[in-house]
Amino acid sequence: MSATFVVVPSWQGSGSSRAMRLIDGAEAVRGDLPAAATRVVEVPQGAGESLDTGVQRFSSIAAIAQATEAVLADAPGTPILVGGDCGVEFAGIRHAAAVAARRSPDARLAVVWFDAHADLNTPQSSPSGAFHGMVLRALLGGGPAELSDPSGTGAVAAVLESAQVVLAGARALDDAEADYVAEAGIRMLGPTELADPAALVETLVASGATEVYLHVDLDVIDPGEIGGVQFPEPFGLPVAELVAAIRAVRERFPLTGAGITEFAPSTPEAAVDDLPAILRIVSALVR
Repeated sequence: MSATFVVVPSWQGSGSSRAMRLIDGAEAVRGDLPAAATRVVEVPQGAGESLDTGVQRFSSIAAIAQATEAVLADAPGTPILVGGDCGVEFAGIRHAAAVAARRSPDARLAVVWFDAHADLNTPQSSPSGAFHGMVLRALLGGGPAELSDPSGTGAVAAVLESAQVVLAGARALDDAEADYVAEAGIRMLGPTELADPAALVETLVASGATEVYLHVDLDVIDPGEIGGVQFPEPFGLPVAELVAAIRAVRERFPLTGAGITEFAPSTPEAAVDDLPAILRIVSALVR
C-alpha cells in the first residue's frame, strides 16, 4: 500500500499537565519514518483560547485542524496521521469520509476507535474541557459549531453516524459517555473480545462497511507493554493482539486512512524503549 505519513505534533487538545511531551513523541516516531513519504503539519506554538466554546485552547485546535486538512488534500496514497493528541483525528477522519464519498455514492466508511477511552464527551459533559476527550463525539455531531462549521452559520455537521463506529479496547468511560454509547447503539469490543481478530472483522461486516479508518491511541495497549502514554489504563491489549486485529481488518477491507496518537515519552531514552512496539503498529498499517 502506498502511504503518506502526516506528522501533527499537537499538544493543545490534551488534558495532561505534561501535554507538551506529545511533541517529543511525534518527533520520535517521525525519526523512524521514510522522509520522502512524510509531511509535517505546522502547529501553533501558543496554547490558544477557548473562545467561549467549552473547549480548552480551541483557537489553536481549530487552526491545527485546518492546517492538517490542507496537508491531507495534497498527500498522495493513504494518509497515516502521527500525533500529537487524539484531536488530530478530527481532520483525519473528516478527510477520509470525504474521500470515501467522492469515490462512490455507495461507500460506507467505518471507524475503528482503538482507545482505552471513548472520547465521546461534549463541551458540556467534559470534566476537563480537553478536546482529545471529545473528538469522536465532535465527528458524530456533538462538537462546537465553530469547529464543525467555520463559516459561522451555526450548523453542527456530523461527519459520522453512530452505526459507523466501533469502540475497540475501551475500558474507561465517563458516565455521560457510557450513557451516549447505550443511547446511540455504538458497538463496543473489549480487550478480551479482541483476542480473536475475527470478532472485529465480523462486527465490521455486520455494519455494512466497505472501507475502514483505524484510529490507534497508544493507551489502548496494556501499560505493561508501553510506558509513554499519559492516561494509562490497566487490562489493555497486548501489542501482538492489536497488531493481529489491524492485520485482520486490512485483509478484509480497504484502508482509507489511519492515525497513531498520544505518544508522550518522559525522556528520549524512554522513547527508544517504546518505539519497537509503535513501529510494529506502523508496519501493520502499511504492509
